[in-house]
Parts: sequence; structure tokens; C-alpha cells
Amino acid sequence: MHVNLLRLVSRAATVFYLSGICAGLNAQTPPDPGPQRLSLAQAIQRAQQNEPVFANALAAQKTASIDHYLAKAALLPSATYHNQVLYTQPNGQTNQGGQVGAQPSPVFIANNAVHEYTSQAAITETLGFKQLADVHVASANAARAAAELEIARRGLVGSVVNLYYSVQASETKQRLLNDALHEAQAFTDVTQKREAAREVARADVVKAQLQQQQRQRELSDAKLAADKARLELAVLLFPDPRTSYITDAAAAPGALPTHDEVNQLASANNPELRSALADLQAGNAEVISAKAAYLPDLALNFNYGIDAPQFAKSGPDDVRNLGYSMSATVDIPVWDWFSTQKRVKQSEIRRDAAKVTLTATQRRLIATLEEAYAEAAAARDQADLLDLTVRTAAESLRLTKLRYTAGEATALEVVDAQAAFLAAESAQADGIVRYQTAQAELQILTGTL
Repeated sequence: MHVNLLRLVSRAATVFYLSGICAGLNAQTPPDPGPQRLSLAQAIQRAQQNEPVFANALAAQKTASIDHYLAKAALLPSATYHNQVLYTQPNGQTNQGGQVGAQPSPVFIANNAVHEYTSQAAITETLGFKQLADVHVASANAARAAAELEIARRGLVGSVVNLYYSVQASETKQRLLNDALHEAQAFTDVTQKREAAREVARADVVKAQLQQQQRQRELSDAKLAADKARLELAVLLFPDPRTSYITDAAAAPGALPTHDEVNQLASANNPELRSALADLQAGNAEVISAKAAYLPDLALNFNYGIDAPQFAKSGPDDVRNLGYSMSATVDIPVWDWFSTQKRVKQSEIRRDAAKVTLTATQRRLIATLEEAYAEAAAARDQADLLDLTVRTAAESLRLTKLRYTAGEATALEVVDAQAAFLAAESAQADGIVRYQTAQAELQILTGTL
């Protein structure tokens, strides 16, 4: 009796203990948050953090900004604190050495004393037209790098927009094909029932089954296309491309800005123009920098400290070791085997090429703006027509099915009506995505996205 009671208590304790462990594990397991919703702005922000081309453009812009700072800093005096201890073997003689009293003479005549201590602050400044021209070159390069960064950003935004709306389009088509498959299955059931009632021939059932099989294949391809589109976008956004996410539904087409507004914004905010203009400015500055090599440079130097046989402010007999020296040097170029002339020629060639690039960029901007605005306007004008087409196709399908039920239409007519309705819905979905993409392209060109 007692043994059985102990066994029951032991089993109950074991069950209670295991139940506690399972409850603890369930409590520690975080709930699945499910797929996260991702807006277009969030997708763009994530892509800017992960895309390598944009990262390289950002690094180039920061590097050019530092180069600009270094070029300006080169115009200012530089200061160093120089310290040196020099020992030279004596030659057995003595000399004055610039100090009071005799001292051992060093073996090397280039050295001033056997023991020489140098501790001086040196300030150096070089003045020349080349340094000023280099600042202009660096400034233009920094402006060009900033424009190239904006070009890279807009290119990345364009890629994200296309992929984002491609995901929406593929998911919409998948939904439409799923509805079309259900419609085909329902029509197959109708034909089979009517065949059983000897109201239609076997050919109607075969036609309906063929259409159903076609919809199944199309739905399978649509699922594959949707998965590919989601993976392509996820590569830009997530560490793991298999991350589950949901995109926002495409909004209804809105109003377009006027043609003049688009032209004004694009002309003021176009990075390609800024890059080409900065490239031309850099070319002009490089020509000036190359020609500056014909002119002399003035170098100024100021030293303050000690350069004496003793490491002290004063030597023997109160000789003053602490002092200063100044120098001014003018270097006049005389002959360099036409190297400066060739460098000037090189810079002029690059400047002329930059002029051609600038004019070509202006022409390309005008054409791109016209094409993008025409595309957006056409997509916007077709939106209402696509809506009407969908309503018309839906009404045609409804009437054809009623006629078929009444025995006045053939199965081929029903299948054609179903195909026309699916094509109209797919065209409407493509039209919405087309307009959203064209509108985003205009926003990218005008710098508002």
C-alpha cells in the first residue's frame, strides 16, 4: 500500500516537473511576429544601407571632401617641433665653432660640433599660384563627387522602385490567376453537370478542362515570378533574402504636375548637370594649376629654438643658445624639357572633353524629361480606359455565362469571355504599376523622391 502510494506521488512529481519545463520553454520561445510590412520609403532607406555601389559613391564623396580640406590646409603655414641629438668623433683639434671658447673639432667638416643638440619649432609657408589652383580643383572634385553620390542614390531609388512595384504586380497577377482558376473550375463543374444531364456534348467538358489546366500552369508560373521578384528586392533590403515581408498596395493614380513645373525642378535639381558642370570647373582649374608651374614659388621658413653643443638655453660664459632664424626662398622655373607645356596640353584636352560632356548631358536631360513625362501622361490617361475595359469584360462574361446556361452560347464563347476578363484585369494591374513607376521616375528626375 505504501509502496504504491510512493510510486503515485513520484509519478505525479515527475509529470509536474516535466510540465513546468515545457511551460518554461514555451514561455521563453518568442512569438512569431509574422511578415513585416515594408513601405517604399522604408525599402529605399534599407537599400541605401546595403547596396555596395551607393556605399562606394558615398565613400568617394567623403574622400573628395577630405581632399578639399587638405588642399585648403596646404595654403596655411605648417609647424613642426624638431628635436635631434648629434655626436661626431673629434679629430684631436679645437676650434671656435661659433661659441665662446675653444671646443673639440668634429671629424666631419659638415657637422658643427662634436656634441650638437637641436630643439626647434619650425614654421614653413609656401606661396604660389599652383596651391590656389589646387584648391579650386579640389573644390570642383568635391562638388562632382557630391553630384555623383546623388546620381548613385537616384539610380538606387529607381531600382528599388522598379523592384518594389514588380513585387506588387507579380502578387496582383498571382491573385488574379487564382481567381481565374476558381472561375475555370466552376465552369468545368457546370459543363460536367450539363453533360451528365445530356444537355451539352463532351467537347464542352474537354474545352473547360483545357482552360482549367491552362490556368493551373499560369498560376504556377505566376507564383514562381512572384517569388523571384520578392527575392530580388530582398537582396537589397535584408541580410537574409528569404525574410518574409509585405509591400503596400499600389495607390490609385493621382494628378501629375504640370510640364513647366517638372522642367523647372529637373533643371534646378539634376545631378548629372551638376556633375558635368563640376567636371568642367575642375578642368578649368587644372589648366590654371598646370600653367602655374611657369611661375615662381616663394617659400618662407622661421625656426625658433636651440642648435648648440649644450642642451640648454645658455652655454658657457652665458652664451645665448636660444634664438631664431628666418629664411625666404624664391624658386624660379627655368627649364624642364617642356614637361610643363605637356601638362598644360593634357589639362586642356580633358577640359575640352568636359565641355562636350556638359552639352551632351543637357541634351540628354531634355530628352529624358520629355520621355518620362509622356510615359506618365499616357499611363494616367489610360487608367480610366482600363477601368472601363474591366467592367465591360466582367459584364460580357456574366452575359455569356447566362447565355450558355440557357443553351444560347457555346463553351468556346465562355472560355473566350473568361480569357478576355483575365486579360483586362491583368492589363489594369499593369497599368497601375506602369503609372506608379512613371510617376516615381518623374520624382527621381526632379529630386522629390
